[in-house]
Amino acid sequence: MGGIPHDHYEPNSGGEKWLHKRLPVVGLLYDTLMIPTPKNLNWMWIWGIVLVFTLVMQIATGVVLVMHYTPHVDLAFTSVEHIMRNVNGGWAIRYVHANGASLFFIAVYAHIFRNLYYGSYKAPREVTWLIGVIMLIVMMATVFMGYVLPWGQMSFWGATVITGLFGAIPYVGEPIQTLLLGGPAVDNATLNRFFSLHYLMPFLLLGLTLVHVWAFHTTGNNNPTGVEVRRDSKEVAQKDTLPFWPYFVIKDLYALALIMTIFVAIVGFMPNFLGHPDNYIPANPLVTPSHIVPEWYLLPFYAMLRAITFSISIPFTDVVLIDSKFLGVIVMFASLAVLAVVPWTDTSRVRSGRYRPMFKWWFILLVVDFIVLMWAGAMPAEAPIPQISLIGTIYWFAYFLVILPLLGLFEEPTQQPLTIEEDFDAKHPATSAEAGTVPAE
Repeated sequence: MGGIPHDHYEPNSGGEKWLHKRLPVVGLLYDTLMIPTPKNLNWMWIWGIVLVFTLVMQIATGVVLVMHYTPHVDLAFTSVEHIMRNVNGGWAIRYVHANGASLFFIAVYAHIFRNLYYGSYKAPREVTWLIGVIMLIVMMATVFMGYVLPWGQMSFWGATVITGLFGAIPYVGEPIQTLLLGGPAVDNATLNRFFSLHYLMPFLLLGLTLVHVWAFHTTGNNNPTGVEVRRDSKEVAQKDTLPFWPYFVIKDLYALALIMTIFVAIVGFMPNFLGHPDNYIPANPLVTPSHIVPEWYLLPFYAMLRAITFSISIPFTDVVLIDSKFLGVIVMFASLAVLAVVPWTDTSRVRSGRYRPMFKWWFILLVVDFIVLMWAGAMPAEAPIPQISLIGTIYWFAYFLVILPLLGLFEEPTQQPLTIEEDFDAKHPATSAEAGTVPAE
């Protein structure tokens, strides 16, 4: 499928022509800013700019923190305290970085559930979606390794628990675990490995972000109706779209300003609200915390891991095929992998959930299920928490592997608008009447 017809960059001056022939960076920037964008996008389409801004903020603050951090088990905790107490503005830089991870995941979960509701993973955007799933996994690995760096109690024991999961993999588990740890247990080699990878992975994430943006600029943005932009000609496409600049840039910047106002208030007045008290105690291998939990944004998947308290055996024998620990690891990683197959398990001919009456209820239940799993992951593994987690885990997999395929067969969608222009005019009749025609690029 070709791109949406629109005006492309044409260099005018001699200097512009010289540069454009050798490095068309100005043309690339122009085409990015002026890309035709469906004019009916709602406020759920602001999370992309929040994610890009937060990623750059995390890299910038991380580079400054690295200048003062010491990746050694005897000095890591005190170096963080040094940043907080002695470095000019160090407390602000550290709190922005720590709370920036939470903002990152709030935005990415909102972004993911928006795409799941509006069907942004459907053809021709499968590759864009797959890149996004890879980015989510890289993000999770990055924040986990970053959580270890302060070398508090929860850092140490969280690393011990999570790296121990790899040891459950038959045959290759122990070598992988030893490679991660750099030895038989969590120690200085582990901290150095995690520090190196935590510093490297955001730049990998930045590269994936550029590929992600390139992918959806190639196919064009999805929109709340799920109806594609008409591509017959530039004039026809202009009836469904507006240039990204200035219309959507200003809208996104307005939303970003509101979100960052709230973020700065949290950093200034309640920066430790999402932190765990045990992580403000230096790591002690001889004292195990009463309840080991990861950060809040990893809790749903941690709950799925803990939900598996049973093994798979050959019926009527004592032969264990998959023990509970390894099965939990499989379920946890499969809960992420199942996102990658949703473009093919959703069999509905309608893209947007707006026109799928049965789908809406199952989707709302999925969002509630995710929140319940998050809560269950933070609770001690005592009855009835494992049972609640197991029910939530079953629904998570059932939604993607059973419910979506069946809905596509039995659901009767409501009437969709024929064009994006029709949907926009129905919601903004006054604007359409005043404008008369869509402004040309």
